Amino acid sequence: MREINGKTETLGVIGNPIEHTLSPVIHNTLCELLGINAVYVPIHVEQDIDTAIKGLYASGIKRLNVTVPYKKDVMNSLVEIDELAEEIGAVNTLVPFAGGFKGYNTDMPGLKRALESKGVKLEGKKAILIGAGGAARAVCLMLIKSGVSSIYILNRSIEKAQEIVENLGTKYTNTSLCALSLGDYKNIPEDKYIMFQCTSVGLKPEDKLLINDDAFYGMAEYGYDLIYNPAVTPFISKLSSLGIKNDNGLTMLLYQGIIAYEMWFGVKVTHKIADIVYSELCKKLYGGNIVLIGYMGSGKTSVGKALAKKKGMKYIDLDEYIVQKEGRSINDIFETEREEYFRNLESECIRELSLISNTVVATGGGAVIRKENRDNLGKLGTVVYLKADTDTIVARVKGDESRPLLKSESEEELRKKVSSMLDKRGPYYEMFADQVIYTDRLTPDEIAEIFD
Repeated sequence: MREINGKTETLGVIGNPIEHTLSPVIHNTLCELLGINAVYVPIHVEQDIDTAIKGLYASGIKRLNVTVPYKKDVMNSLVEIDELAEEIGAVNTLVPFAGGFKGYNTDMPGLKRALESKGVKLEGKKAILIGAGGAARAVCLMLIKSGVSSIYILNRSIEKAQEIVENLGTKYTNTSLCALSLGDYKNIPEDKYIMFQCTSVGLKPEDKLLINDDAFYGMAEYGYDLIYNPAVTPFISKLSSLGIKNDNGLTMLLYQGIIAYEMWFGVKVTHKIADIVYSELCKKLYGGNIVLIGYMGSGKTSVGKALAKKKGMKYIDLDEYIVQKEGRSINDIFETEREEYFRNLESECIRELSLISNTVVATGGGAVIRKENRDNLGKLGTVVYLKADTDTIVARVKGDESRPLLKSESEEELRKKVSSMLDKRGPYYEMFADQVIYTDRLTPDEIAEIFD
């Protein structure tokens, strides 16, 4: 933990309510990674934002973020306002300037940088916005400034969509803007679009898609939902089911914070550092990981899938991850490269998983033998040993030709191999596990219930 001393600078975010803000995760992680002696805290301002701003400046707290409900009201308390923030009509970042603060808006630059981090290029592309509120207007402005050729704005009330078209279309003439009611979505010409979901639909579990037509979503080459909690909205779910790349708004939250931090301290945050901060955000918001260890046939794959489905988590099978990475089966790797090569590859893949979150990881039976692997898997999350006796394992794996270390001439030979390997690996499983679950007489769904 970083030391807080008399030289530690205080940073913060102003809002009401402010208790659940994720901004401290972003900025405190950046301070730690970049070695900057500062601490970032939520600042609850009940009312009178002007008095709060003056008091904070006078007390030496001069690097601040602003969130709801003060993004607009704070503009009256600033010495100067950046042109983009003025045009958006909201400020979220304050920087010391001429005896007071200058206000910036990093939300839309953050969204653009989030898209760039995913390899999404905007210039010359076509876009569809679902929604016509303040967020949609800001996204529309960002897209125009990024050189998007045409934008279709869909909304329940076409009047609100028309307001955006009239407001921005008169000033910016290089981008074609078109307002449509939701019911007229079929009037959008068939083409490929970058699609943005800018409404509140998805915040509630009972929310449904505003447009339920696969042909419409099939026009998306990429989709982005401004909502990030929950992680999977109806919009994200639909695009994923169609095999269309997509992201939720957490990357925008990440990069708007990073841009503010860069403004404050004159630093450049690398992709590697951004990935680490993103991982911390995911862990805080969506939860940690569960790592399943155990011998072959103990149920790691079937339990892992059942557990991931039950808890709404992602699922990674380490052996399958290796197969996809190598482009060949585990048997092929063992036959052509031998076990040492496979173990090195296994360790490499475990290192690659260091930034995952909210994921169930089913490991290979021998993954825990190396101390390096135990250390890295232990950092991932809670380690659970799925334990089964020799009879159960033999019954489950006999006849399975996909396990190179268990190839045997007879069931008796198989039993000896299993028993011998359990004797060697068992102590590692027991020593390393945070929890042990016996799987002999339980179904995968029954085992998944134990995790509650």
